[in-house]
Amino acid sequence: MLTLLAKLFHALNSDSSIRQIALAIALGFVVGLSPILTLHNIVIIFFVLLIRVHLGSFMLAVGIFSGMSYLLSPVIVLVGESLLTQPALTDFFTSIYQLSLFKLAHWHHTYILGAFVLGLVLCVPVYFISKVLIEKYRLHIMTFFEKFRIVQALKASKFYRLYSSFSSDSSLSKGAL
Repeated sequence: MLTLLAKLFHALNSDSSIRQIALAIALGFVVGLSPILTLHNIVIIFFVLLIRVHLGSFMLAVGIFSGMSYLLSPVIVLVGESLLTQPALTDFFTSIYQLSLFKLAHWHHTYILGAFVLGLVLCVPVYFISKVLIEKYRLHIMTFFEKFRIVQALKASKFYRLYSSFSSDSSLSKGAL
């Protein structure tokens, strides 16, 4: 977990795209809310591996939001239960449950359906909030710490040049393809 946190700080401090990191956090939010081996999570994980996002940020976001899902579980179950018990949606859920693919999705469970819907609804706000927070971090906090002489001395050292050359070769900092 410390390695992932170090990779996230490296991504935040590097020239990595803010959009890639924010998208990784938003997709990690959707995956983290529900159990990992659900059909929609497997599809999202394959999607993450196909597009260019920061994988360290994605894995850290999955870990953080998985922990938060325990706190949000009453809300998640309430959303899933309210959707499954809607009389207007009964025919819809009955018809899609007849298809094998949707049986594998386990949307008949209140927690999984609630986590999926809540994740989809909140994915876009999480993306924009994380994008703004990363921009503010780079603008204010990172520039504040770079003013210190000790940070400037560390960046000028041979150790830092070696660290940056090894960390730029890492596959986790570059993302997929």
